[in-house]
Amino acid sequence: MLPTLVALMLIAQDTPNAATLPSADAVVAKMVQHDDERRGALQGYTGVRRYVLENSNHHKEAEMVVRMVYHKDGSKEFEVVSSTGWGGARKHVFPRLLEAETEASRPTSPENFRMTPENYSFAMLHVDQVDGRKTYVLEVAPKKQKKYLMRGTIWVDAEDFAIVRIDGEPAKNPSFWIKSVHFGHKYQKVGPFWLAASDNSVTDARIFGPTELRIDYFDYIVKTCLQEARLQ
Repeated sequence: MLPTLVALMLIAQDTPNAATLPSADAVVAKMVQHDDERRGALQGYTGVRRYVLENSNHHKEAEMVVRMVYHKDGSKEFEVVSSTGWGGARKHVFPRLLEAETEASRPTSPENFRMTPENYSFAMLHVDQVDGRKTYVLEVAPKKQKKYLMRGTIWVDAEDFAIVRIDGEPAKNPSFWIKSVHFGHKYQKVGPFWLAASDNSVTDARIFGPTELRIDYFDYIVKTCLQEARLQ
């Protein structure tokens, strides 16, 4: 009996206690504060993306490579480097993706979908590890059924208080023709900043069935306040 009790005590000691976790409000407050600080220090960056769209039911695939410029005000510009494969995706889907992100990045838009208490409710779930770093896992629910908001789970780095992973679905179904959308985003640390590393989403449409979109991000060049000061 004694060994069993000892084993149970050891397991209990290794099990995260919800009472020892910071509150969701505390984590979110630090997350917003650190995000504001990083946004203030970031003067802009450039990067390259590779989009791959695949519909296995119809044996269709398309790929697009894009060069992107991010400006200090949050706006983005895109230049298509190459586009191959499925003509319908190249003509309709890829351009709409870039148009939607350009619209969402306009200086008047970001506050409408930032991960803040104004847009979301948060609930602490547990602690996890992402790429060897401690993270707080929170459930997020939109306060309004607005365009560009989501519902799901976020992983917040326990040291930098940056979002390092998102898993969820849109708060509002984008179209009657779409039955469901599920997506996952991952972020990578580039200097002091956390920038997109990869996206993976599956859209189940009523006509075409499931279509998977994968986006990889690479070749970042970041411009900071310190670099800006050196140029002046």
